[in-house]
Amino acid sequence: MDMELARRGFLTSAAGLAAAMTLAACGDEGTSAAVPGSSEPQSRAWTFTDDRDKKLEQPKTPARIVAQVGAAAALWDFGVRPIAVFGPHKLKDGAKDPQVGNVDITKVAGLGNVWDEFNVEQYIALQPDLLVSSMYIKGTLWYVPEKSKDTIEQVAPTAGVMLTGRSATQVIGTYEELAKSLGASMEGVPEAKARMEAATKELPRFKDLKILLVSGGADALWVVNPPEYPDIVHMTQAGLNVVTPAKVDEGGFFQTLSWENADAYDADVILYDTRTQALKPEEMLKKPTFAGLPAVKAGQFYPWNAEAPFSYQGYAAFLEGLVANLKNAKTLL
Repeated sequence: MDMELARRGFLTSAAGLAAAMTLAACGDEGTSAAVPGSSEPQSRAWTFTDDRDKKLEQPKTPARIVAQVGAAAALWDFGVRPIAVFGPHKLKDGAKDPQVGNVDITKVAGLGNVWDEFNVEQYIALQPDLLVSSMYIKGTLWYVPEKSKDTIEQVAPTAGVMLTGRSATQVIGTYEELAKSLGASMEGVPEAKARMEAATKELPRFKDLKILLVSGGADALWVVNPPEYPDIVHMTQAGLNVVTPAKVDEGGFFQTLSWENADAYDADVILYDTRTQALKPEEMLKKPTFAGLPAVKAGQFYPWNAEAPFSYQGYAAFLEGLVANLKNAKTLL
């Protein structure tokens, strides 16, 4: 299969897209659509209504699934095995990025590892049945580049799962429903759900702690806005006292502070963003105003997995770690 024409940019036309898909079909090695984990082709009709209120209908259950890393991590824990991922999944040293969860990155193709990177030609060649991604803004699939989204949408149906303004249990429930529709094995799910529920019941013990969640950048500190993040909604619904910024930036996700103003909010505990793109804690501690905060000086400065997989396994691990850290904290204010 020769993809040279695609590399020259002919995908900008509808005719080009059709040609590329024909070329991809030439490379088909006979893989049949099957329920993940099953060797038998799946022939029953498939429907699913996503969080864009878009009803997806296919004559058979999608088997060749491509997913944004957060979506892939959630589906993997339910027993669905995507064939490719996009978004941060591999660190500079080749190790697995934590955002991809339990996904075995040696067994999936990588279509992009950073923002605005998505190999459309490779995506077409994979002959996907379905693309799945989370959404922070309704209708905008996370890590699907704006410049190529129209082409991507034409290749295969897409499913979006909304994150903003919802609790973790709601988001996990949507991924569970999607996974079940795809024939997921659900192995280990009941046990993980019980662990998540047990850890959640521990959280009210720490209601007297004032908790601040932040993400660091080279020139700014971002204070996150609780209602916009499913994990923080889950924390507050369980009784934790999480700081809400007095004024948020356009979009509502956070308030931007200069490092000189990093002491704008008091807190007993600070949770910092551990994602690859965020400033590392050792770099944050070089900022004098931040290093002087009571929580930091007391060592009550703990990691926050800002994109924990939306599965019972993912949240059980996240909440168990949070509980373990909060047990070591005390009120300072």
